[in-house]
Amino acid sequence: MPSHDTEELADIRRAVASLCEGFPGEYWRAKDAARAYPGEFVDALTKAGFLAALIPAEHGGSGLSLAAACVIMEEMQASGCNGSSAHAQMYIMNTLLRYGSEGQKAEYLPRIASGELRLQAFGVSEPTSGTDTLSLKTRAAKVSGRDGDEYIISGQKIWTSRAEHSDLMLLLARTTPRDQAASKTEGLSIFLVDMQAALRSGMTVKPIRTMMNHSSCEVFFDDLRIPATALVGEEGKGFRYILSGMNAERILIAAECIGDAKWFIAKATAYAKDRSVFARPIGQNQGVQFPIARCYAQMRAAELMVYHAARVYDEGGNPGEEANMAKLLASEASWAAADMCVQTFGGFGFAEEYDVERKFREARLYTVAPISTNLILSYLAEHVLGLPRSY
Repeated sequence: MPSHDTEELADIRRAVASLCEGFPGEYWRAKDAARAYPGEFVDALTKAGFLAALIPAEHGGSGLSLAAACVIMEEMQASGCNGSSAHAQMYIMNTLLRYGSEGQKAEYLPRIASGELRLQAFGVSEPTSGTDTLSLKTRAAKVSGRDGDEYIISGQKIWTSRAEHSDLMLLLARTTPRDQAASKTEGLSIFLVDMQAALRSGMTVKPIRTMMNHSSCEVFFDDLRIPATALVGEEGKGFRYILSGMNAERILIAAECIGDAKWFIAKATAYAKDRSVFARPIGQNQGVQFPIARCYAQMRAAELMVYHAARVYDEGGNPGEEANMAKLLASEASWAAADMCVQTFGGFGFAEEYDVERKFREARLYTVAPISTNLILSYLAEHVLGLPRSY
């Protein structure tokens, strides 16, 4: 049991591992080959209550801590599964929980917790702005309609994962032109969009093929009308809302990376013990041993930062520094372990049947998204070390 685990967290870890046993490598290889969404896995997680971990008990959820949610996501990855099919429902939840109206929470949270609805899509990035969120161009104009006030949405989003498999989307759009906003961080708003209704009245979803099965999409809004009640929180404050949610997102993604690193290390260790060349196990060679041992040390150090960040979050602090460092260190530990695992397996690391190449492709994502390593370093340089802003 990891040193940061309480008995409750250890029980959660065992329960997740037990569930994941029903979804072995063959299941994920088939989904990967077909570029198919692992709906059965997501349904099983929902039924077990894991995707409702952060939803308060009064709304049908488990009301667990962020540290517990980290354990859930970590154990999925360590078991060889792919939590990206479901992780957004964890970290998007923060925005709705903190800033949604009581009416929105009452209407949606119980149905999300039960699995009746999936909240998996987060519409932020755009083709022309990328990580420069304040320059996004998707527009939400407020108008008075026959049935009350509405917003008309026009624009485009990209890298909106799981848009084809979600019932609800959190959408960030500009409600005040940038040159008319009180400050550069004002004028953006968050909306909770009913995707099934939107697909019938102005929204189009186009899948993007990528190097891993991540269900990434472009989403187009052509004068989509949504009710004013879809607004989450106060108009114009959306950028502030998503910033607070990004700490939870980065910590949870970092926990996934720790799980991936553990999987690669365990896989490489077992193979190095069993594989014999020149009449001796390859794990007897320091050239094979040392990279595995180094990756283990790197993973353990990153793991400590991840659960430290989760603890700061759970105690009500503002873990901007800790969340960014956790994401940086864990994603790099995961990618180092992935590279080491392929090297340990040699040619067999490229064979689909071992699952190494699939997990290798999946692990590469997290030094780029949901925030790139360079932007994390820029954040630490400016906001922690006090160096001049670089962008």
